[in-house]
Amino acid sequence: MLGSKRNGTTATGGTTLISKDTIVNGDISFSGNLEVEGEVKGNILSEQDQEAMVRVVESGRVEGEIRAPRVTINGTVEGSIHASQHLELAPHARVMGDIHYNLVEMSAGAEVNGRLLHTGEAVAGESGNHSGGSVDTIPEPEIASIALSGTKVD
Repeated sequence: MLGSKRNGTTATGGTTLISKDTIVNGDISFSGNLEVEGEVKGNILSEQDQEAMVRVVESGRVEGEIRAPRVTINGTVEGSIHASQHLELAPHARVMGDIHYNLVEMSAGAEVNGRLLHTGEAVAGESGNHSGGSVDTIPEPEIASIALSGTKVD
């Protein structure tokens, strides 16, 4: 089961559920846990809560950016992901966009069509409210290289 191998993975505070037959048009700002079983057409941004967690389950879909300390994807994301603490890409994850991470876990079957960019800790949750028009400064990423059949790909 998604996220079942770790204890204490739920954030403090409440859980917000976007149910399977629900479509949200617009940005979501949250603290605590956000579970996406339906569809979000907009950005998902955590408040200054270092325990905040976003989960996009197999039936879930996000068209927009996700910014949170902890992110678990087992559905579809069209947009960039910024996970300042931990990112889990489960077997049914489909990501079309760049991934900025501190620590990443990727299961067999997960797909990423974009760049994997390693960043320092606390990038996603530092600036809190992202709707004010300011631009966050992200440290220069280290681009991940993948070895296939002994050949290094840059």
